[in-house]
Amino acid sequence: MMQNKKLIFLVLIIVLIGYIIYDSTSQPTVDDLKGNFTEVATFRNQNNQGPIIRIYAASVEGPVYDEMRKYGDMMPYTKYGTTTVYFFDSSKPFPKNLVANKPNFDAQYNNNCYAVYTKDQNGEVSFQKSPF
Repeated sequence: MMQNKKLIFLVLIIVLIGYIIYDSTSQPTVDDLKGNFTEVATFRNQNNQGPIIRIYAASVEGPVYDEMRKYGDMMPYTKYGTTTVYFFDSSKPFPKNLVANKPNFDAQYNNNCYAVYTKDQNGEVSFQKSPF
């Protein structure tokens, strides 16, 4: 009787560990998205006392707007900080450097920008197609 309880407990522990491993390895990643996303530039302010500002530029093959929004949702975000992602046509020039002040990149790349994703200090998301 005691052996059965130990065996059942052991099986439950193994199933739980198996589920945890499966769940952690089956989460969607950027590689699962259509559009062949590539992060081409990043900026993060060094201010650890105030809001953290993250800015990303990603190249994408074609205007896959639903996938762009999913990509933005996967990017790091800090409560009371902001995360901004600019999406650029991968077949055209895109910025290699980003800066904190808007505009976050040289204006010569404006026409190549498909969309911009922003998550603000309150966690609210905005997604704008053809922002320039």
